[in-house]
Amino acid sequence: MQKTHGWKLFFTLPVLSWALYDFANTIFSSNITTIFFPFYVQEVAGGNERLDQMASTFLSYANAVSSLFLVIFSPLFGVWIDRSGRKKHYVIAFALAAIFFTALMGLIAPQNFGQFGGLPAAFAVVVLLFVAAKFFYQSSLIFYDAMLPDIGTKDTMSVLSGFGVAVGYMGTLVGLAVYPLVSDGNYADAFLPTAILFFLFTLPMLFLYKETPGPTQEKRPFFAGYRDVWETFQDMKQYRAIFLFMIVYFFINDAIATAIAMMAVYAKAIVGFTSGEFILLYLVSTVSSIIGSFIFGYITRAAGAKKAVFYVGLILFVALLLGTFAMNRPMFWVTGSLFGVALGAVWVTSRIFIIELSPENKRGQFFGLFAFSGKLSAIVGPLMYGTITLLLADYGDIASRAALSSLMIFVLIGLIIHRKIPA
Repeated sequence: MQKTHGWKLFFTLPVLSWALYDFANTIFSSNITTIFFPFYVQEVAGGNERLDQMASTFLSYANAVSSLFLVIFSPLFGVWIDRSGRKKHYVIAFALAAIFFTALMGLIAPQNFGQFGGLPAAFAVVVLLFVAAKFFYQSSLIFYDAMLPDIGTKDTMSVLSGFGVAVGYMGTLVGLAVYPLVSDGNYADAFLPTAILFFLFTLPMLFLYKETPGPTQEKRPFFAGYRDVWETFQDMKQYRAIFLFMIVYFFINDAIATAIAMMAVYAKAIVGFTSGEFILLYLVSTVSSIIGSFIFGYITRAAGAKKAVFYVGLILFVALLLGTFAMNRPMFWVTGSLFGVALGAVWVTSRIFIIELSPENKRGQFFGLFAFSGKLSAIVGPLMYGTITLLLADYGDIASRAALSSLMIFVLIGLIIHRKIPA
Protein backbone atom coordinates (compact mmCIF):
# COMPACT_ATOMS: atom_id res chain seq x y z
CA MET A 1 0.00 0.00 0.00
CA GLN A 2 1.34 3.38 -0.98
CA LYS A 3 1.94 5.62 1.99
CA THR A 4 0.01 8.87 2.13
CA HIS A 5 0.52 11.37 4.91
CA GLY A 6 -1.51 14.14 6.51
CA TRP A 7 -4.93 15.19 5.30
CA LYS A 8 -4.29 13.71 1.85
CA LEU A 9 -4.76 10.28 3.42
CA PHE A 10 -8.49 10.96 3.92
CA PHE A 11 -9.06 11.92 0.30
CA THR A 12 -7.57 8.94 -1.47
CA LEU A 13 -10.18 7.11 -3.55
CA PRO A 14 -10.26 3.89 -1.48
CA VAL A 15 -10.62 5.77 1.82
CA LEU A 16 -13.19 8.28 0.59
CA SER A 17 -15.41 5.72 -1.16
CA TRP A 18 -15.16 3.46 1.93
CA ALA A 19 -16.09 6.31 4.28
CA LEU A 20 -19.02 7.37 2.11
CA TYR A 21 -20.69 4.03 2.80
CA ASP A 22 -20.59 4.98 6.48
CA PHE A 23 -22.29 8.19 5.36
CA ALA A 24 -24.93 6.15 3.49
CA ASN A 25 -25.77 3.61 6.17
CA THR A 26 -25.90 6.25 8.89
CA ILE A 27 -28.77 7.86 6.97
CA PHE A 28 -30.66 4.60 7.50
CA SER A 29 -29.55 4.28 11.12
CA SER A 30 -30.60 7.80 12.09
CA ASN A 31 -33.77 8.12 10.02
CA ILE A 32 -35.19 4.64 10.49
CA THR A 33 -33.71 3.13 13.65
CA THR A 34 -33.54 6.27 15.78
CA ILE A 35 -36.08 8.84 14.57
CA PHE A 36 -38.88 8.21 12.12
CA PHE A 37 -39.69 4.56 12.69
CA PRO A 38 -39.93 5.09 16.48
CA PHE A 39 -42.08 8.19 15.82
CA TYR A 40 -44.25 6.08 13.50
CA VAL A 41 -44.65 3.35 16.14
CA GLN A 42 -45.65 5.90 18.77
CA GLU A 43 -48.01 7.60 16.31
CA VAL A 44 -49.85 4.35 15.55
CA ALA A 45 -49.59 2.43 18.84
CA GLY A 46 -49.21 5.21 21.43
CA GLY A 47 -51.54 7.94 22.63
CA ASN A 48 -51.47 8.15 26.43
CA GLU A 49 -49.02 7.27 29.21
CA ARG A 50 -49.90 3.58 29.22
CA LEU A 51 -50.04 3.23 25.42
CA ASP A 52 -46.71 5.07 25.13
CA GLN A 53 -45.13 2.33 27.27
CA MET A 54 -46.74 -0.29 25.02
CA ALA A 55 -45.28 1.50 21.99
CA SER A 56 -41.88 1.28 23.68
CA THR A 57 -42.44 -2.46 24.07
CA PHE A 58 -43.34 -2.87 20.37
CA LEU A 59 -40.23 -0.95 19.37
CA SER A 60 -37.94 -2.82 21.74
CA TYR A 61 -39.12 -6.24 20.64
CA ALA A 62 -38.82 -5.38 16.91
CA ASN A 63 -35.19 -4.38 17.45
CA ALA A 64 -34.55 -7.53 19.49
CA VAL A 65 -35.92 -9.83 16.76
CA SER A 66 -33.74 -8.16 14.11
CA SER A 67 -30.68 -8.67 16.29
CA LEU A 68 -31.65 -12.30 16.91
CA PHE A 69 -31.40 -13.01 13.18
CA LEU A 70 -28.00 -11.33 13.07
CA VAL A 71 -26.77 -13.47 15.96
CA ILE A 72 -27.85 -16.57 14.06
CA PHE A 73 -26.14 -15.62 10.79
CA SER A 74 -23.08 -13.56 11.82
CA PRO A 75 -20.81 -16.61 12.38
CA LEU A 76 -21.33 -17.49 8.72
CA PHE A 77 -20.32 -14.00 7.62
CA GLY A 78 -16.92 -14.28 9.26
CA VAL A 79 -16.24 -17.50 7.39
CA TRP A 80 -17.25 -15.88 4.10
CA ILE A 81 -14.63 -13.18 4.68
CA ASP A 82 -11.89 -15.64 5.58
CA ARG A 83 -12.46 -18.06 2.71
CA SER A 84 -13.10 -15.51 -0.05
CA GLY A 85 -10.97 -12.54 1.04
CA ARG A 86 -13.75 -10.37 -0.42
CA LYS A 87 -15.87 -7.85 1.48
CA LYS A 88 -17.21 -5.28 -0.98
CA HIS A 89 -19.46 -7.79 -2.75
CA TYR A 90 -21.27 -8.63 0.47
CA VAL A 91 -21.47 -5.02 1.64
CA ILE A 92 -23.25 -4.04 -1.57
CA ALA A 93 -25.58 -7.06 -1.60
CA PHE A 94 -26.74 -6.53 1.97
CA ALA A 95 -27.01 -2.77 1.50
CA LEU A 96 -29.28 -3.20 -1.52
CA ALA A 97 -31.47 -5.60 0.44
CA ALA A 98 -31.77 -3.09 3.30
CA ILE A 99 -32.65 -0.34 0.81
CA PHE A 100 -35.33 -2.54 -0.81
CA PHE A 101 -37.08 -3.33 2.48
CA THR A 102 -36.88 0.29 3.62
CA ALA A 103 -38.57 1.39 0.41
CA LEU A 104 -41.28 -1.24 0.97
CA MET A 105 -41.90 0.21 4.44
CA GLY A 106 -42.74 3.53 2.81
CA LEU A 107 -44.99 1.93 0.19
CA ILE A 108 -46.93 -0.31 2.62
CA ALA A 109 -47.43 2.12 5.54
CA PRO A 110 -50.17 4.22 3.86
CA GLN A 111 -52.17 1.17 2.73
CA ASN A 112 -55.40 0.04 4.40
CA PHE A 113 -55.41 -3.72 4.97
CA GLY A 114 -57.92 -3.67 7.81
CA GLN A 115 -57.18 -4.36 11.47
CA PHE A 116 -54.91 -6.90 13.15
CA GLY A 117 -54.98 -7.23 16.95
CA GLY A 118 -56.63 -3.84 17.31
CA LEU A 119 -53.99 -2.10 15.19
CA PRO A 120 -53.81 -1.43 11.43
CA ALA A 121 -52.65 -4.56 9.57
CA ALA A 122 -50.29 -2.35 7.53
CA PHE A 123 -48.56 -1.44 10.80
CA ALA A 124 -47.79 -5.11 11.47
CA VAL A 125 -46.36 -5.51 7.96
CA VAL A 126 -44.20 -2.38 8.34
CA VAL A 127 -42.80 -3.68 11.63
CA LEU A 128 -41.82 -6.95 9.91
CA LEU A 129 -40.22 -5.01 7.05
CA PHE A 130 -38.28 -2.95 9.59
CA VAL A 131 -36.94 -6.15 11.15
CA ALA A 132 -35.70 -7.29 7.72
CA ALA A 133 -34.26 -3.90 6.72
CA LYS A 134 -32.36 -3.52 9.97
CA PHE A 135 -31.02 -7.08 9.75
CA PHE A 136 -29.54 -6.49 6.28
CA TYR A 137 -28.19 -3.05 7.27
CA GLN A 138 -26.42 -4.53 10.30
CA SER A 139 -25.12 -7.47 8.25
CA SER A 140 -23.45 -5.12 5.79
CA LEU A 141 -21.52 -3.50 8.64
CA ILE A 142 -19.71 -6.75 9.51
CA PHE A 143 -18.07 -6.78 6.08
CA TYR A 144 -17.63 -3.00 6.04
CA ASP A 145 -15.71 -3.01 9.34
CA ALA A 146 -13.50 -5.83 8.08
CA MET A 147 -12.43 -3.64 5.13
CA LEU A 148 -10.53 -1.25 7.40
CA PRO A 149 -7.22 -3.18 7.37
CA ASP A 150 -7.37 -3.16 3.55
CA ILE A 151 -7.25 0.64 3.31
CA GLY A 152 -5.00 1.49 6.26
CA THR A 153 -1.81 0.51 8.02
CA LYS A 154 -1.20 -0.17 11.69
CA ASP A 155 -0.31 3.50 12.16
CA THR A 156 -3.28 4.95 10.26
CA MET A 157 -6.18 2.57 11.03
CA SER A 158 -7.26 4.35 14.21
CA VAL A 159 -7.38 7.73 12.48
CA LEU A 160 -9.16 6.28 9.43
CA SER A 161 -11.67 4.59 11.70
CA GLY A 162 -12.40 7.93 13.34
CA PHE A 163 -12.64 9.60 9.93
CA GLY A 164 -15.11 6.98 8.70
CA VAL A 165 -17.37 7.37 11.71
CA ALA A 166 -17.18 11.18 11.51
CA VAL A 167 -18.15 11.12 7.82
CA GLY A 168 -20.91 8.69 8.72
CA TYR A 169 -22.46 10.99 11.25
CA MET A 170 -22.41 13.79 8.73
CA GLY A 171 -24.82 11.55 6.84
CA THR A 172 -27.29 12.25 9.61
CA LEU A 173 -27.46 15.88 8.53
CA VAL A 174 -28.30 14.90 4.95
CA GLY A 175 -30.75 12.26 6.15
CA LEU A 176 -32.73 14.80 8.13
CA ALA A 177 -33.37 16.70 4.90
CA VAL A 178 -36.40 14.40 4.54
CA TYR A 179 -38.05 15.96 7.61
CA PRO A 180 -39.88 18.69 5.62
CA LEU A 181 -41.47 15.87 3.61
CA VAL A 182 -43.17 14.51 6.72
CA SER A 183 -46.66 15.98 6.53
CA ASP A 184 -49.05 16.36 9.47
CA GLY A 185 -47.11 13.98 11.69
CA ASN A 186 -47.28 11.15 9.14
CA TYR A 187 -43.78 9.89 9.89
CA ALA A 188 -43.98 7.02 7.39
CA ASP A 189 -43.49 9.66 4.68
CA ALA A 190 -39.79 9.60 5.59
CA PHE A 191 -39.24 5.92 4.75
CA LEU A 192 -39.09 5.99 0.94
CA PRO A 193 -36.90 9.15 0.68
CA THR A 194 -34.53 7.57 3.21
CA ALA A 195 -34.20 4.48 0.99
CA ILE A 196 -33.38 6.70 -1.98
CA LEU A 197 -30.67 8.59 -0.08
CA PHE A 198 -29.22 5.34 1.25
CA PHE A 199 -28.98 4.07 -2.33
CA LEU A 200 -27.41 7.23 -3.76
CA PHE A 201 -24.59 7.35 -1.23
CA THR A 202 -23.88 3.63 -1.58
CA LEU A 203 -23.01 4.17 -5.26
CA PRO A 204 -19.45 5.49 -4.63
CA MET A 205 -18.45 2.21 -3.03
CA LEU A 206 -20.19 0.26 -5.79
CA PHE A 207 -18.43 2.07 -8.64
CA LEU A 208 -15.27 3.63 -7.19
CA TYR A 209 -13.92 1.23 -4.56
CA LYS A 210 -11.45 -1.20 -6.14
CA GLU A 211 -11.09 -4.20 -3.89
CA THR A 212 -7.93 -6.23 -3.65
CA PRO A 213 -9.02 -9.55 -2.14
CA GLY A 214 -7.08 -10.44 0.97
CA PRO A 215 -5.53 -13.81 1.88
CA THR A 216 -7.99 -16.69 1.66
CA GLN A 217 -8.38 -19.98 3.44
CA GLU A 218 -9.33 -23.26 1.84
CA LYS A 219 -13.02 -23.57 1.09
CA ARG A 220 -15.09 -25.28 3.73
CA PRO A 221 -18.74 -26.28 4.07
CA PHE A 222 -21.22 -23.40 4.25
CA PHE A 223 -22.11 -24.06 7.89
CA ALA A 224 -18.50 -24.40 9.01
CA GLY A 225 -18.86 -21.00 10.65
CA TYR A 226 -20.76 -22.45 13.57
CA ARG A 227 -18.08 -25.09 14.06
CA ASP A 228 -15.45 -22.35 13.87
CA VAL A 229 -17.26 -20.34 16.52
CA TRP A 230 -17.36 -23.36 18.78
CA GLU A 231 -13.67 -24.09 18.19
CA THR A 232 -12.80 -20.48 18.85
CA PHE A 233 -14.70 -20.59 22.12
CA GLN A 234 -12.75 -23.72 23.02
CA ASP A 235 -9.54 -21.77 22.39
CA MET A 236 -10.58 -19.17 24.95
CA LYS A 237 -7.40 -19.52 27.00
CA GLN A 238 -5.26 -18.75 23.96
CA TYR A 239 -7.33 -15.66 23.09
CA ARG A 240 -8.28 -14.59 26.60
CA ALA A 241 -7.91 -10.85 25.94
CA ILE A 242 -10.21 -10.83 22.95
CA PHE A 243 -12.86 -12.87 24.72
CA LEU A 244 -12.83 -10.56 27.70
CA PHE A 245 -13.28 -7.67 25.31
CA MET A 246 -16.19 -9.49 23.67
CA ILE A 247 -17.85 -9.60 27.09
CA VAL A 248 -17.09 -5.93 27.73
CA TYR A 249 -18.50 -5.00 24.34
CA PHE A 250 -21.58 -7.11 25.04
CA PHE A 251 -22.48 -4.98 28.07
CA ILE A 252 -21.51 -1.59 26.64
CA ASN A 253 -23.22 -2.22 23.31
CA ASP A 254 -26.29 -3.47 25.20
CA ALA A 255 -26.73 0.02 26.63
CA ILE A 256 -25.89 1.83 23.39
CA ALA A 257 -28.07 -0.23 21.04
CA THR A 258 -31.06 0.01 23.37
CA ALA A 259 -30.65 3.74 23.98
CA ILE A 260 -30.38 4.42 20.24
CA ALA A 261 -33.61 2.54 19.57
CA MET A 262 -35.56 4.14 22.43
CA MET A 263 -34.18 7.70 22.47
CA ALA A 264 -36.93 9.28 20.35
CA VAL A 265 -39.86 7.76 22.22
CA TYR A 266 -38.22 8.48 25.59
CA ALA A 267 -37.52 12.12 24.76
CA LYS A 268 -41.08 12.74 23.54
CA ALA A 269 -43.08 10.70 26.03
CA ILE A 270 -41.01 11.16 29.20
CA VAL A 271 -39.13 14.45 28.90
CA GLY A 272 -41.78 16.23 26.82
CA PHE A 273 -39.87 17.02 23.63
CA THR A 274 -41.86 17.80 20.50
CA SER A 275 -40.84 16.08 17.25
CA GLY A 276 -39.10 19.24 16.07
CA GLU A 277 -37.25 19.66 19.37
CA PHE A 278 -36.06 16.07 19.24
CA ILE A 279 -34.80 16.56 15.69
CA LEU A 280 -32.76 19.51 16.94
CA LEU A 281 -31.51 17.48 19.91
CA TYR A 282 -30.51 14.71 17.55
CA LEU A 283 -28.61 17.17 15.39
CA VAL A 284 -26.67 18.37 18.43
CA SER A 285 -26.04 14.76 19.43
CA THR A 286 -24.82 14.05 15.91
CA VAL A 287 -22.36 16.95 16.01
CA SER A 288 -21.12 15.55 19.33
CA SER A 289 -20.74 12.13 17.65
CA ILE A 290 -18.72 13.63 14.81
CA ILE A 291 -16.43 15.45 17.22
CA GLY A 292 -16.18 12.45 19.56
CA SER A 293 -15.40 9.94 16.83
CA PHE A 294 -12.71 12.09 15.26
CA ILE A 295 -11.07 13.03 18.56
CA PHE A 296 -11.19 9.46 19.84
CA GLY A 297 -9.34 8.34 16.73
CA TYR A 298 -6.39 10.36 18.00
CA ILE A 299 -7.00 9.41 21.66
CA THR A 300 -6.91 5.76 20.61
CA ARG A 301 -3.61 6.27 18.82
CA ALA A 302 -2.10 8.18 21.75
CA ALA A 303 -3.44 6.24 24.76
CA GLY A 304 -4.17 2.89 23.15
CA ALA A 305 -7.46 1.26 22.27
CA LYS A 306 -7.87 -0.39 25.68
CA LYS A 307 -7.84 2.88 27.63
CA ALA A 308 -9.95 4.60 25.00
CA VAL A 309 -12.70 1.97 25.35
CA PHE A 310 -12.72 2.53 29.11
CA TYR A 311 -13.06 6.30 28.70
CA VAL A 312 -16.02 5.77 26.36
CA GLY A 313 -17.70 3.54 28.93
CA LEU A 314 -17.38 6.22 31.60
CA ILE A 315 -18.94 8.86 29.36
CA LEU A 316 -21.80 6.51 28.50
CA PHE A 317 -22.49 5.77 32.18
CA VAL A 318 -22.74 9.47 33.01
CA ALA A 319 -25.06 10.06 30.03
CA LEU A 320 -27.43 7.29 31.13
CA LEU A 321 -27.40 8.53 34.72
CA LEU A 322 -28.41 12.04 33.64
CA GLY A 323 -31.02 10.68 31.23
CA THR A 324 -32.68 8.53 33.85
CA PHE A 325 -33.19 11.45 36.21
CA ALA A 326 -33.74 14.16 33.60
CA MET A 327 -36.64 16.27 34.82
CA ASN A 328 -36.43 18.99 32.20
CA ARG A 329 -35.19 19.69 28.71
CA PRO A 330 -31.80 21.24 29.66
CA MET A 331 -30.79 18.07 31.54
CA PHE A 332 -31.67 15.97 28.52
CA TRP A 333 -29.73 18.28 26.21
CA VAL A 334 -26.62 17.43 28.24
CA THR A 335 -27.58 13.75 28.14
CA GLY A 336 -27.91 13.81 24.35
CA SER A 337 -24.57 15.55 23.89
CA LEU A 338 -22.67 13.10 26.11
CA PHE A 339 -24.40 10.13 24.55
CA GLY A 340 -23.44 11.47 21.11
CA VAL A 341 -19.76 11.53 22.10
CA ALA A 342 -19.94 7.97 23.44
CA LEU A 343 -21.86 6.72 20.41
CA GLY A 344 -19.36 8.12 17.92
CA ALA A 345 -16.35 7.01 19.90
CA VAL A 346 -17.40 3.44 20.66
CA TRP A 347 -17.24 2.34 17.02
CA VAL A 348 -13.81 3.94 16.57
CA THR A 349 -12.24 2.41 19.66
CA SER A 350 -13.87 -1.01 19.36
CA ARG A 351 -12.95 -1.57 15.71
CA ILE A 352 -9.32 -0.75 16.44
CA PHE A 353 -9.20 -2.87 19.60
CA ILE A 354 -10.60 -5.91 17.79
CA ILE A 355 -8.00 -5.49 15.02
CA GLU A 356 -5.18 -5.14 17.57
CA LEU A 357 -6.26 -8.27 19.43
CA SER A 358 -7.09 -10.49 16.43
CA PRO A 359 -4.57 -12.76 14.67
CA GLU A 360 -4.52 -11.74 11.01
CA ASN A 361 -5.54 -15.17 9.72
CA LYS A 362 -8.62 -15.16 12.00
CA ARG A 363 -9.58 -11.52 11.66
CA GLY A 364 -12.71 -12.16 9.65
CA GLN A 365 -13.81 -14.81 12.11
CA PHE A 366 -13.22 -12.48 15.05
CA PHE A 367 -15.13 -9.67 13.36
CA GLY A 368 -17.97 -12.17 13.06
CA LEU A 369 -17.65 -12.90 16.77
CA PHE A 370 -17.43 -9.18 17.45
CA ALA A 371 -20.79 -8.76 15.73
CA PHE A 372 -22.04 -11.87 17.53
CA SER A 373 -21.23 -10.34 20.92
CA GLY A 374 -22.67 -6.94 20.03
CA LYS A 375 -25.83 -8.25 18.44
CA LEU A 376 -26.46 -10.78 21.19
CA SER A 377 -26.47 -7.82 23.54
CA ALA A 378 -28.77 -6.00 21.12
CA ILE A 379 -31.28 -8.78 21.80
CA VAL A 380 -30.93 -8.73 25.57
CA GLY A 381 -31.06 -4.95 26.03
CA PRO A 382 -34.22 -4.22 24.02
CA LEU A 383 -35.93 -7.34 25.42
CA MET A 384 -35.18 -6.20 28.96
CA TYR A 385 -36.21 -2.61 28.23
CA GLY A 386 -39.43 -3.70 26.53
CA THR A 387 -40.30 -6.17 29.27
CA ILE A 388 -39.83 -3.54 31.97
CA THR A 389 -42.07 -1.05 30.14
CA LEU A 390 -44.63 -3.83 29.58
CA LEU A 391 -44.71 -4.96 33.21
CA LEU A 392 -44.74 -1.41 34.61
CA ALA A 393 -46.98 0.14 31.93
CA ASP A 394 -49.67 1.01 34.49
CA TYR A 395 -47.14 3.23 36.31
CA GLY A 396 -46.69 5.54 33.31
CA ASP A 397 -43.40 7.43 33.03
CA ILE A 398 -41.80 5.47 35.87
CA ALA A 399 -41.71 2.43 33.58
CA SER A 400 -39.44 4.08 31.02
CA ARG A 401 -37.17 5.64 33.66
CA ALA A 402 -36.75 2.24 35.33
CA ALA A 403 -36.00 0.66 31.94
CA LEU A 404 -33.35 3.27 31.11
CA SER A 405 -31.74 3.01 34.54
CA SER A 406 -31.27 -0.73 34.04
CA LEU A 407 -28.82 0.05 31.23
CA MET A 408 -26.41 1.66 33.70
CA ILE A 409 -25.96 -1.73 35.36
CA PHE A 410 -24.77 -3.21 32.08
CA VAL A 411 -22.24 -0.42 31.53
CA LEU A 412 -20.93 -0.80 35.07
CA ILE A 413 -20.45 -4.56 34.62
CA GLY A 414 -18.63 -3.91 31.34
CA LEU A 415 -16.26 -1.42 32.97
CA ILE A 416 -15.45 -3.88 35.78
CA ILE A 417 -14.65 -6.70 33.34
CA HIS A 418 -12.62 -4.27 31.21
CA ARG A 419 -10.12 -3.93 34.06
CA LYS A 420 -9.32 -7.65 33.72
CA ILE A 421 -8.22 -7.45 30.07
CA PRO A 422 -4.45 -8.03 29.89
CA ALA A 423 -2.52 -4.88 28.99
